[in-house]
Amino acid sequence: MKHLKSTSTDLRRLFERTISVREIAEPLLSFDADRDTQPIRAFMEARNFDVVGVREDGRMVGYVRRKDLKAGPVRDCLNRFTDRDALPESDSLLTAVQALSERSELFITVMGQVGAIVTKGDLQKAPVRLWLFGVISLIEMQMLRLIRERFPYGTWTSLVSSDRVQDARDLFAKRQRRNEEANASDFSDCLQICDKATIVLKDRQLFELANFPSRSAGHRFFKGLESLRNDLAHANDILQGRWPALAKLVKDAETLLLRLESYRSPKPLCPATAK
Repeated sequence: MKHLKSTSTDLRRLFERTISVREIAEPLLSFDADRDTQPIRAFMEARNFDVVGVREDGRMVGYVRRKDLKAGPVRDCLNRFTDRDALPESDSLLTAVQALSERSELFITVMGQVGAIVTKGDLQKAPVRLWLFGVISLIEMQMLRLIRERFPYGTWTSLVSSDRVQDARDLFAKRQRRNEEANASDFSDCLQICDKATIVLKDRQLFELANFPSRSAGHRFFKGLESLRNDLAHANDILQGRWPALAKLVKDAETLLLRLESYRSPKPLCPATAK
């Protein structure tokens, strides 16, 4: 098998160089602190804004929420920025996802000053979806690598139901007919994510490597991962019914990926010892 040249480090380096939180942020519209709240409320209602920035002497110093506006100057409703409120524009998407699991919005600093905002809705954007799909794809690749190393003679078939094995064989045959498979005997490429998960959870050594607290926890994780992968592939909403659990799923996925990548030579099983 060809050596995998893609790792979580490569993916993270790619995103840090080209796609960071700045790519999903929106400009933060703002008003001077001495402005009356009535026209600001009308503006926010017309555009369905929940938050706008507040300026003092031309500098963005805080924000107001529409629900908190009361009669008088907007400074009377001002929430001043704290370090916890803001992220640099160069921070990672993972950092943004984790931070949004604890609050409604994040303010983004541009050249040292707050100038943009990210909300949970921004996590539906293409850069986030590409990153998540990349993480899941790398997990699948690493599971396949370890399965091949652990079961070099295809003895993994004993851990998967006969129906699932036949599905993989049928897909392999179709690929062969289209000249998409060079190896005439190895059909492990045709395993689905649920099949790879089954093998990882049933094999003692791979299960210990994955470090799930229990097999039931592992099943729940992989079920959530497969569901997310399907919604990403079909351009479906990835937050509905999944937030804030998505933040934990993403963090656990990156942790698992790092563990899988770090392990290179699990003890292989030969046909005589496979069970």
